[in-house]
Amino acid sequence: MACLLKLANLARSTFYYQHKSLQGADTYEQLKEQIRTLFNCHMGRYGYRRITAGIRQFGQQVNHKTVQRLMGTLGLKSLVRPKKYRSFKGEVGQAAPNELRRRFKAAAPYQKWVTDVTEFHVAGERLYLSPVLDLYNGEIVAFETSKRPAFELVDSMLKKALAKLGPSDRPLLHSDQGWQYRMPAYQRQLRERQLVQSMSRKGNCLDNAAMESFFAVLKSEFFYLNKFSTVDELRDGLTDYIRYYNHDRIKLKLKGLSPVQYRTQALAA
Repeated sequence: MACLLKLANLARSTFYYQHKSLQGADTYEQLKEQIRTLFNCHMGRYGYRRITAGIRQFGQQVNHKTVQRLMGTLGLKSLVRPKKYRSFKGEVGQAAPNELRRRFKAAAPYQKWVTDVTEFHVAGERLYLSPVLDLYNGEIVAFETSKRPAFELVDSMLKKALAKLGPSDRPLLHSDQGWQYRMPAYQRQLRERQLVQSMSRKGNCLDNAAMESFFAVLKSEFFYLNKFSTVDELRDGLTDYIRYYNHDRIKLKLKGLSPVQYRTQALAA
């Protein structure tokens, strides 16, 4: 040992100090384990911001930059977000004005809703999803799935959503200019419940950005993370994911709470 230290021109005290440091425990080992647990629990859907918020929910103060660095060290990274199916098929029925005008914030539940249709491809078949999202907390109020983009898909979704309303609830309901939302039967139900219909301007997907954002999250966190043999298997998975999204998946803009937690807490205050 003495010969090696002499050849390396290294003091004995320096060698043993570095050796002791290398043998010491990783000060971030517990935090790393918490990061791994949260990341795996949410199936890779959380980035460093939500991981940080999740750890803070358990009363542990941690810097988001530390979490970001440790996630990089652990090789943990959330996924990218692709685009969606378009439902506009020309001038069918009556279009409504853009009453929402990209005002995506609501002061209370059931004030502003947005909706759209997206499609999935599995084993040579297609499955269509039609949800309604509440802009107050991002909660999926109701949804319907179908193997065909027929009017019954949107009609069933609308009936489920309207059933959630109280006698005095009259949310604005915004969509794109898809043919389903121009149908007289759809617009009649809105008038009967005294709901204001709103539509995006033609070719302006940003007018319904909140719904676009949900579809991007849904596909990157659920659809592209899994393999499905049949559309029935996909349909069951969508039901499970939407429940997870509403009840368990935290949102940073909701103070680190899930949509249902945020709504429940606000109503109890």
